[in-house]
Amino acid sequence: MSHTPNVAGLPKAELHVHIEGTLEPEMVFALAERNGIAPPAPTVAELRARYRFRDLQSFLDIYYANMAVLRTERDFHDLAAAYLARCRDQGVRHAEIFFDPQAHLARGVEMGTVVRGLAAALEAARTDEFSAELIMCFLRDQSAESAAETLRLAEPFLDRIVGVGLDSAEVGHPPSKFAEVFRRAHALGLRAVAHAGEEGPPEYVREALDVLGVQRIDHGVRALEDPALVARLRTERIPLTVCPLSNVRLAVVPEIAAHPLSRMLAEGLVVTVNSDDPAYFGGYVAQNFAAVRDGLGLSTNDLRRLAANSFEAAFLGDERRAQLLAEVAAWPSPPDGSG
Repeated sequence: MSHTPNVAGLPKAELHVHIEGTLEPEMVFALAERNGIAPPAPTVAELRARYRFRDLQSFLDIYYANMAVLRTERDFHDLAAAYLARCRDQGVRHAEIFFDPQAHLARGVEMGTVVRGLAAALEAARTDEFSAELIMCFLRDQSAESAAETLRLAEPFLDRIVGVGLDSAEVGHPPSKFAEVFRRAHALGLRAVAHAGEEGPPEYVREALDVLGVQRIDHGVRALEDPALVARLRTERIPLTVCPLSNVRLAVVPEIAAHPLSRMLAEGLVVTVNSDDPAYFGGYVAQNFAAVRDGLGLSTNDLRRLAANSFEAAFLGDERRAQLLAEVAAWPSPPDGSG
């Protein structure tokens, strides 16, 4: 009988999940029917087959096409509620959830519709045991002016948004392009994160830190190509929100066994494990933990370190962080509850 601990029971924070990337084919069909929209494929099975894309751009094409079914406050509420319900079975005790308002504004969906729907689901899910926050991302393949307008439209809703981020196609869109909008976000009291070093070079990681003033790097796997940058990330304890199954599906790495997560742990980096766009990439956060446990041979101590890193990296108060870190330290508890 295996004594491998159940990673779904490991208390963890998820810090890199795009709510639009949790849109399962079944929900696409349900929302299409509710809104009187033709679904993007004849059947659920055929739509799921289309989730087998080749690279980042072909993924983004289907990702944005599926969003057409998201129209109303109720749609956004139901999308977030479905993800939050999964969190209970995944061991997620705190979630910081990305959303992409520009993708919805471009379809004529108002900022308030998006934020109110998502925030209502988060509010309903919050308990003494579970917390969740929203991070509004800017699409880096759109203009800096569009990002600035998006932040302006979000200002009436900032009581429901903890921070800003930067996502979408990375190559050719350096973080420095968004220096001004991030300055404005900091002035408004928002936290800041950014995708960098996934497809883009290590220099993008440095720019995100120095020009945008971010507190976390989303992905960051290519930082390993620059020893000076690795030393800086270690010394300054800059968290990296790594998404292993995403990295395989988007060909950042050829297979889980080749993933640099083990090296990142060995380098003493504050690396975390997350699901990115789990409906599209083959698993939610517990499946990502299981994949690296099995594919990289991670120990219980390694898994515990990844979970502790997630709470260290999260935008939490000191008291709740300490409580959650204590739970990680106690995992896995013996089956009979003794000891």
